[in-house]
Amino acid sequence: MPRATIQRMTGYNSRRLRMPTRSPVLFIVFNRPDVTAKVFDAIRAARPAKLYVSADGPRRNRPDEDTRCREVREIASKVDWPCELRTKFNDDNLGCKEGVVGGLNWFFEHEEEGIILEDDCVPTPDFFRFCDTLLSRYRHDSRVRLISGTNLQHGQRRGDASYYFSRLSHIWGWASWRRTWRDYNKNLSQFSADEIESAILDCFPEPLIAAKWKEIAIALQLNKIDTWDYQLAIAGLLSGSVSAIPNTNLISNIGFGANATHTLDAGSRNANLQVGTLEAEITHPRHFVPTLAADMYTLNTDFAIEQAKRRAAQQRHWLRRFKRWLRS
Repeated sequence: MPRATIQRMTGYNSRRLRMPTRSPVLFIVFNRPDVTAKVFDAIRAARPAKLYVSADGPRRNRPDEDTRCREVREIASKVDWPCELRTKFNDDNLGCKEGVVGGLNWFFEHEEEGIILEDDCVPTPDFFRFCDTLLSRYRHDSRVRLISGTNLQHGQRRGDASYYFSRLSHIWGWASWRRTWRDYNKNLSQFSADEIESAILDCFPEPLIAAKWKEIAIALQLNKIDTWDYQLAIAGLLSGSVSAIPNTNLISNIGFGANATHTLDAGSRNANLQVGTLEAEITHPRHFVPTLAADMYTLNTDFAIEQAKRRAAQQRHWLRRFKRWLRS
Protein backbone atom coordinates (compact mmCIF):
# COMPACT_ATOMS: atom_id res chain seq x y z
CA MET A 1 0.00 0.00 0.00
CA PRO A 2 1.24 3.53 -0.71
CA ARG A 3 2.16 5.77 2.19
CA ALA A 4 0.79 9.30 1.81
CA THR A 5 2.09 12.15 3.94
CA ILE A 6 1.63 15.91 4.15
CA GLN A 7 4.29 18.30 5.45
CA ARG A 8 4.46 22.09 5.59
CA MET A 9 7.87 23.62 4.95
CA THR A 10 8.52 27.22 5.95
CA GLY A 11 12.18 27.66 5.00
CA TYR A 12 13.11 30.36 2.51
CA ASN A 13 16.19 30.85 0.40
CA SER A 14 16.70 34.57 -0.26
CA ARG A 15 18.88 33.86 -3.30
CA ARG A 16 15.84 32.87 -5.31
CA LEU A 17 14.05 36.06 -6.26
CA ARG A 18 12.10 34.71 -9.27
CA MET A 19 8.31 34.90 -8.96
CA PRO A 20 7.12 31.50 -7.72
CA THR A 21 4.78 29.42 -9.84
CA ARG A 22 1.11 29.74 -8.88
CA SER A 23 0.22 26.18 -9.85
CA PRO A 24 0.58 23.04 -7.75
CA VAL A 25 3.16 20.59 -9.12
CA LEU A 26 3.11 16.79 -9.27
CA PHE A 27 6.58 15.23 -9.45
CA ILE A 28 6.55 11.58 -10.59
CA VAL A 29 9.73 9.70 -9.65
CA PHE A 30 11.10 6.17 -9.45
CA ASN A 31 14.70 4.97 -9.28
CA ARG A 32 17.09 7.44 -10.98
CA PRO A 33 18.73 9.79 -8.47
CA ASP A 34 20.86 11.65 -11.04
CA VAL A 35 18.05 12.85 -13.30
CA THR A 36 15.67 13.32 -10.36
CA ALA A 37 18.09 15.78 -8.75
CA LYS A 38 18.25 17.93 -11.91
CA VAL A 39 14.48 18.14 -12.28
CA PHE A 40 14.04 18.84 -8.57
CA ASP A 41 16.50 21.73 -8.81
CA ALA A 42 14.26 23.28 -11.47
CA ILE A 43 11.18 22.75 -9.28
CA ARG A 44 12.99 24.29 -6.32
CA ALA A 45 13.77 27.37 -8.43
CA ALA A 46 10.06 27.66 -9.34
CA ARG A 47 9.04 27.43 -5.64
CA PRO A 48 5.49 26.09 -5.99
CA ALA A 49 3.31 26.52 -2.90
CA LYS A 50 2.20 22.90 -3.24
CA LEU A 51 4.38 19.97 -4.30
CA TYR A 52 3.09 16.43 -4.70
CA VAL A 53 5.67 13.65 -5.02
CA SER A 54 4.50 10.26 -6.32
CA ALA A 55 7.02 7.40 -6.25
CA ASP A 56 6.59 3.84 -7.44
CA GLY A 57 8.06 1.05 -5.32
CA PRO A 58 11.19 -1.00 -6.12
CA ARG A 59 11.06 -4.19 -8.15
CA ARG A 60 11.88 -7.12 -5.89
CA ASN A 61 14.05 -8.84 -8.50
CA ARG A 62 16.43 -5.85 -8.59
CA PRO A 63 18.59 -6.06 -5.44
CA ASP A 64 19.95 -2.51 -5.62
CA GLU A 65 16.70 -0.81 -6.57
CA ASP A 66 15.40 -0.40 -3.03
CA THR A 67 18.42 1.76 -2.17
CA ARG A 68 18.07 3.89 -5.30
CA CYS A 69 14.34 4.38 -4.72
CA ARG A 70 14.99 5.57 -1.16
CA GLU A 71 17.62 8.00 -2.44
CA VAL A 72 15.23 9.36 -5.07
CA ARG A 73 12.49 9.91 -2.48
CA GLU A 74 14.90 11.78 -0.25
CA ILE A 75 16.01 14.05 -3.12
CA ALA A 76 12.45 14.79 -4.22
CA SER A 77 11.38 15.70 -0.68
CA LYS A 78 14.13 18.23 0.17
CA VAL A 79 11.83 21.22 0.19
CA ASP A 80 13.51 24.36 1.54
CA TRP A 81 10.97 27.04 0.53
CA PRO A 82 7.43 27.86 1.79
CA CYS A 83 5.57 24.83 0.50
CA GLU A 84 3.04 22.17 1.37
CA LEU A 85 4.67 18.85 0.53
CA ARG A 86 2.51 15.78 -0.04
CA THR A 87 4.04 12.39 -0.77
CA LYS A 88 2.63 9.12 -2.04
CA PHE A 89 5.26 6.39 -1.83
CA ASN A 90 4.28 2.93 -3.07
CA ASP A 91 5.68 -0.01 -1.13
CA ASP A 92 5.35 -2.30 -4.15
CA ASN A 93 6.17 -1.73 -7.80
CA LEU A 94 3.02 -1.07 -9.82
CA GLY A 95 4.70 -0.40 -13.16
CA CYS A 96 4.60 2.36 -15.76
CA LYS A 97 0.84 2.27 -16.15
CA GLU A 98 -0.62 1.63 -12.72
CA GLY A 99 2.08 3.53 -10.85
CA VAL A 100 1.74 6.73 -12.88
CA VAL A 101 -2.05 6.55 -13.16
CA GLY A 102 -2.29 6.12 -9.39
CA GLY A 103 -0.18 9.23 -8.88
CA LEU A 104 -2.24 11.29 -11.33
CA ASN A 105 -5.52 10.10 -9.77
CA TRP A 106 -4.21 11.15 -6.36
CA PHE A 107 -3.10 14.56 -7.63
CA PHE A 108 -6.36 15.42 -9.37
CA GLU A 109 -8.40 14.21 -6.40
CA HIS A 110 -6.86 17.11 -4.49
CA GLU A 111 -6.34 19.72 -7.21
CA GLU A 112 -8.53 21.19 -9.96
CA GLU A 113 -5.48 21.89 -12.11
CA GLY A 114 -1.72 21.66 -12.03
CA ILE A 115 1.66 20.91 -13.57
CA ILE A 116 3.05 17.40 -14.04
CA LEU A 117 6.75 16.57 -14.35
CA GLU A 118 8.44 13.18 -14.54
CA ASP A 119 11.90 12.52 -13.18
CA ASP A 120 13.77 12.98 -16.49
CA CYS A 121 12.01 16.03 -17.93
CA VAL A 122 14.00 19.15 -17.04
CA PRO A 123 11.90 22.33 -17.38
CA THR A 124 13.03 25.89 -18.01
CA PRO A 125 11.78 28.70 -15.74
CA ASP A 126 9.52 29.85 -18.58
CA PHE A 127 7.76 26.47 -18.58
CA PHE A 128 6.14 27.28 -15.24
CA ARG A 129 5.11 30.76 -16.40
CA PHE A 130 3.68 29.30 -19.60
CA CYS A 131 1.63 26.73 -17.66
CA ASP A 132 0.41 29.28 -15.10
CA THR A 133 -0.77 31.62 -17.85
CA LEU A 134 -2.57 29.03 -19.95
CA LEU A 135 -4.08 27.10 -17.03
CA SER A 136 -5.78 30.34 -16.05
CA ARG A 137 -6.71 31.43 -19.59
CA TYR A 138 -8.35 28.13 -20.61
CA ARG A 139 -9.59 27.04 -17.17
CA HIS A 140 -13.23 26.99 -18.32
CA ASP A 141 -12.63 26.30 -22.02
CA SER A 142 -13.09 22.59 -22.66
CA ARG A 143 -11.73 22.97 -26.19
CA VAL A 144 -8.26 22.89 -24.62
CA ARG A 145 -7.42 19.69 -22.75
CA LEU A 146 -3.70 19.95 -22.14
CA ILE A 147 -0.72 22.35 -22.05
CA SER A 148 2.64 20.94 -23.08
CA GLY A 149 6.13 22.26 -22.51
CA THR A 150 7.70 20.11 -25.23
CA ASN A 151 8.12 21.29 -28.80
CA LEU A 152 9.20 18.57 -31.27
CA GLN A 153 9.34 20.75 -34.39
CA HIS A 154 13.16 20.91 -34.31
CA GLY A 155 13.40 24.64 -34.92
CA GLN A 156 10.35 25.13 -37.14
CA ARG A 157 8.06 27.88 -35.90
CA ARG A 158 4.30 27.44 -36.31
CA GLY A 159 2.51 30.78 -36.56
CA ASP A 160 3.47 34.08 -34.99
CA ALA A 161 2.11 33.50 -31.47
CA SER A 162 3.96 32.13 -28.43
CA TYR A 163 2.29 28.76 -28.97
CA TYR A 164 0.14 26.84 -31.43
CA PHE A 165 -2.70 24.36 -31.10
CA SER A 166 -2.24 20.66 -31.76
CA ARG A 167 -4.26 17.45 -31.84
CA LEU A 168 -1.37 15.65 -30.16
CA SER A 169 -0.55 15.32 -26.45
CA HIS A 170 3.12 15.76 -25.54
CA ILE A 171 3.62 14.74 -21.90
CA TRP A 172 7.31 15.52 -21.30
CA GLY A 173 6.33 18.29 -18.92
CA TRP A 174 2.65 19.18 -19.13
CA ALA A 175 -0.26 20.78 -17.29
CA SER A 176 -3.97 20.12 -17.28
CA TRP A 177 -7.23 20.22 -15.39
CA ARG A 178 -9.28 17.72 -13.43
CA ARG A 179 -11.92 17.98 -16.17
CA THR A 180 -9.46 16.46 -18.65
CA TRP A 181 -8.23 13.70 -16.38
CA ARG A 182 -11.81 12.78 -15.48
CA ASP A 183 -12.25 11.43 -19.03
CA TYR A 184 -9.12 9.28 -18.84
CA ASN A 185 -9.54 5.51 -19.14
CA LYS A 186 -6.38 3.45 -18.74
CA ASN A 187 -7.77 0.49 -20.72
CA LEU A 188 -9.57 2.47 -23.48
CA SER A 189 -12.61 0.35 -22.78
CA GLN A 190 -14.97 3.13 -23.90
CA PHE A 191 -13.80 2.84 -27.53
CA SER A 192 -13.55 0.08 -30.09
CA ALA A 193 -10.40 -0.18 -32.19
CA ASP A 194 -12.44 0.58 -35.33
CA GLU A 195 -13.90 3.72 -33.74
CA ILE A 196 -10.40 4.87 -32.89
CA GLU A 197 -9.16 4.27 -36.43
CA SER A 198 -12.12 6.13 -37.95
CA ALA A 199 -11.80 9.12 -35.62
CA ILE A 200 -8.07 9.44 -36.27
CA LEU A 201 -8.67 9.38 -40.01
CA ASP A 202 -10.92 12.38 -39.46
CA CYS A 203 -7.99 14.18 -37.78
CA PHE A 204 -5.16 13.10 -40.09
CA PRO A 205 -5.80 12.20 -43.74
CA GLU A 206 -3.23 9.40 -43.78
CA PRO A 207 -4.38 5.75 -43.49
CA LEU A 208 -0.98 4.60 -42.22
CA ILE A 209 -1.26 6.92 -39.20
CA ALA A 210 -4.76 5.66 -38.38
CA ALA A 211 -3.64 2.06 -38.77
CA LYS A 212 -0.71 2.62 -36.44
CA TRP A 213 -2.90 4.16 -33.75
CA LYS A 214 -5.39 1.31 -34.15
CA GLU A 215 -2.56 -1.18 -33.65
CA ILE A 216 -1.48 0.65 -30.48
CA ALA A 217 -5.07 0.79 -29.19
CA ILE A 218 -5.55 -2.96 -29.63
CA ALA A 219 -2.30 -3.66 -27.77
CA LEU A 220 -3.40 -1.36 -24.93
CA GLN A 221 -6.81 -3.00 -24.68
CA LEU A 222 -5.13 -6.41 -24.50
CA ASN A 223 -2.79 -5.07 -21.80
CA LYS A 224 0.29 -5.79 -23.91
CA ILE A 225 1.86 -2.35 -23.34
CA ASP A 226 2.72 -1.20 -19.83
CA THR A 227 2.23 2.53 -20.26
CA TRP A 228 -0.28 5.28 -19.51
CA ASP A 229 0.37 8.06 -22.05
CA TYR A 230 -0.97 6.56 -25.28
CA GLN A 231 -4.39 6.35 -23.63
CA LEU A 232 -4.33 10.08 -22.85
CA ALA A 233 -3.32 10.87 -26.43
CA ILE A 234 -6.02 8.68 -27.98
CA ALA A 235 -8.74 10.07 -25.71
CA GLY A 236 -7.67 13.56 -26.76
CA LEU A 237 -7.78 12.70 -30.45
CA LEU A 238 -11.28 11.31 -30.11
CA SER A 239 -12.54 14.23 -28.02
CA GLY A 240 -12.00 16.85 -30.71
CA SER A 241 -10.15 19.05 -28.24
CA VAL A 242 -6.62 20.42 -28.62
CA SER A 243 -3.44 20.94 -26.66
CA ALA A 244 -1.26 24.06 -26.55
CA ILE A 245 2.39 23.66 -27.56
CA PRO A 246 4.98 26.44 -27.14
CA ASN A 247 6.78 27.69 -30.23
CA THR A 248 10.07 27.23 -28.41
CA ASN A 249 10.96 24.05 -26.57
CA LEU A 250 10.75 24.42 -22.77
CA ILE A 251 11.59 20.85 -21.71
CA SER A 252 14.69 18.71 -22.20
CA ASN A 253 14.24 14.97 -21.71
CA ILE A 254 17.56 13.78 -20.25
CA GLY A 255 16.41 10.23 -19.57
CA PHE A 256 17.19 8.56 -22.90
CA GLY A 257 19.49 5.55 -22.61
CA ALA A 258 19.87 2.06 -21.21
CA ASN A 259 18.43 2.99 -17.80
CA ALA A 260 15.16 4.22 -19.29
CA THR A 261 12.00 2.15 -19.59
CA HIS A 262 10.79 3.32 -23.02
CA THR A 263 13.21 5.99 -24.30
CA LEU A 264 16.13 3.64 -24.84
CA ASP A 265 17.70 5.24 -27.93
CA ALA A 266 20.29 7.70 -26.61
CA GLY A 267 20.87 8.82 -30.21
CA SER A 268 17.26 9.89 -30.77
CA ARG A 269 16.83 13.36 -32.24
CA ASN A 270 14.40 14.06 -29.37
CA ALA A 271 16.93 13.23 -26.64
CA ASN A 272 18.36 16.16 -24.66
CA LEU A 273 16.62 18.73 -26.84
CA GLN A 274 17.86 22.29 -26.63
CA VAL A 275 15.55 24.66 -24.80
CA GLY A 276 14.72 28.30 -25.39
CA THR A 277 12.95 31.19 -23.70
CA LEU A 278 9.55 32.79 -24.11
CA GLU A 279 9.08 36.46 -24.75
CA ALA A 280 8.20 38.59 -21.71
CA GLU A 281 4.56 38.77 -22.78
CA ILE A 282 2.96 35.54 -23.94
CA THR A 283 0.99 36.09 -27.16
CA HIS A 284 -1.98 33.92 -28.08
CA PRO A 285 -3.02 32.46 -31.45
CA ARG A 286 -5.63 34.50 -33.30
CA HIS A 287 -7.45 31.42 -34.57
CA PHE A 288 -8.51 28.38 -32.61
CA VAL A 289 -7.36 25.80 -35.18
CA PRO A 290 -4.95 22.86 -34.74
CA THR A 291 -1.83 23.13 -36.90
CA LEU A 292 -2.01 20.08 -39.14
CA ALA A 293 1.45 20.60 -40.67
CA ALA A 294 3.07 20.50 -37.23
CA ASP A 295 1.21 17.35 -36.21
CA MET A 296 2.01 15.58 -39.47
CA TYR A 297 5.67 16.46 -39.03
CA THR A 298 5.70 14.92 -35.55
CA LEU A 299 3.76 11.82 -36.58
CA ASN A 300 5.94 11.26 -39.62
CA THR A 301 8.97 11.35 -37.33
CA ASP A 302 7.44 9.11 -34.65
CA PHE A 303 5.85 6.55 -36.96
CA ALA A 304 8.30 6.82 -39.89
CA ILE A 305 5.39 7.32 -42.30
CA GLU A 306 7.46 8.30 -45.34
CA GLN A 307 9.69 5.24 -44.95
CA ALA A 308 6.58 3.05 -44.63
CA LYS A 309 5.17 4.58 -47.82
CA ARG A 310 8.39 3.84 -49.70
CA ARG A 311 8.38 0.23 -48.49
CA ALA A 312 4.75 -0.16 -49.54
CA ALA A 313 5.52 1.30 -52.97
CA GLN A 314 8.43 -1.12 -53.42
CA GLN A 315 6.23 -4.04 -52.42
CA ARG A 316 3.59 -2.99 -54.97
CA HIS A 317 6.28 -2.61 -57.62
CA TRP A 318 7.64 -6.11 -57.06
CA LEU A 319 4.12 -7.55 -56.85
CA ARG A 320 3.29 -6.06 -60.27
CA ARG A 321 6.50 -7.47 -61.74
CA PHE A 322 5.72 -10.90 -60.25
CA LYS A 323 2.21 -10.85 -61.75
CA ARG A 324 3.60 -9.92 -65.16
CA TRP A 325 6.07 -12.79 -64.89
CA LEU A 326 3.27 -15.20 -64.02
CA ARG A 327 1.22 -14.10 -67.03
CA SER A 328 4.20 -14.50 -69.34
